[in-house]
Amino acid sequence: MSHSELTWAHVHARRTARHALTAPLPAGRAAEAARALCGAHAQVLSAAELSIGLRVADTTRSDVRAALWDRHELVKTFGPRGTVHLLATADLPVWTAALSAIPSSASPFPDGVRFTAAEVDAVVAAIDDALIDATLTTDELGDEVVARTGPWAGERTMEAFQDKWPRWRQAISAAAHRGVLCFGPTRGRKVTYASPRRYLPSERPGSEEALAQLVRWYLTSYGPATPHQFAQWLSAPRGWATTLFATLADELEPVDVEGFTGWVVAGEAAPTDDPPGGLRLLPYFDAYQVGSHPRDRVFPGPARERALAGSQAGNYPVLLIDGVVAGVWHLRRSGRRLAITVEPLRPLSARRRAELDVEVERVGVILEGTPTLTIGPITVGAHA
Repeated sequence: MSHSELTWAHVHARRTARHALTAPLPAGRAAEAARALCGAHAQVLSAAELSIGLRVADTTRSDVRAALWDRHELVKTFGPRGTVHLLATADLPVWTAALSAIPSSASPFPDGVRFTAAEVDAVVAAIDDALIDATLTTDELGDEVVARTGPWAGERTMEAFQDKWPRWRQAISAAAHRGVLCFGPTRGRKVTYASPRRYLPSERPGSEEALAQLVRWYLTSYGPATPHQFAQWLSAPRGWATTLFATLADELEPVDVEGFTGWVVAGEAAPTDDPPGGLRLLPYFDAYQVGSHPRDRVFPGPARERALAGSQAGNYPVLLIDGVVAGVWHLRRSGRRLAITVEPLRPLSARRRAELDVEVERVGVILEGTPTLTIGPITVGAHA
């Protein structure tokens, strides 16, 4: 099979455009931005708010919260790799059908703690029943699950943060992937859970159709990519991903990028004439840096040592220039004051310096604060 040929400049231009980093989407399209990212990582919700805000014009964190909690255009749930994401609510049936069909890895829990498949089914059914008409804290949901299943589900045997959690909590992500649990608004400092079935039809596609759609979404946003890179993004078995790509051979097309061979959706191999997308300040675990490969092309030279943890991306907010990581940055918030420090890994031209000033102001608008900029070394570690 002949391969189309691209350069890495083509790839960076394609990815930044499709991530709405070259030009933002029109105002009010937070769900479309989440779809373009294949989900915004939301373990730290403020990072997800910035990820989406950077991709939608005239958007603040309050706008993102309204799309999430008021209009339910977004849903906060467990997405790729079992981590918390904001997903487009309309896409949730595909996500749940696909994620629940990925082969599960071996349980990390020992005998006596680890659930059987039947126990998982029982707990998920109990969660579904408890949440259909209620939004509950973790403890409240636990009480409801135990009442519907039995004391075995509440045994505090799971090691967690110098404490022990009740056994039922190992089924939370399974419940999310089956479409019966998502996050609700926090109640004070307490996490709450709700049912997405209140504002979504229960119908969802078959697993094969959903997995095919997930491959298409991923390659649209991150292609060219290999099955192994897709597997890493999902935290799925490599062999399974290779087989999945093979079943979709008629829908995919190989491309060569300066010696690297990856796959795109058929018909999308032609290079774009658009330039890569300027200068951006991406937050922790922004999907662009987490999903894009190969790492040495996205994190070249000193960026590999400064902005990666081994091969894991996302531990640092990054300065992105033309689709390539060119520095790290840090935000310290105090009320409305946003102290932003940027550590470039190469000298900034006068044009780039001016772009950085504009981007800092934009971050201030999105996060509803007043920013100041310092250019210099960052001494705090990852996740600080």
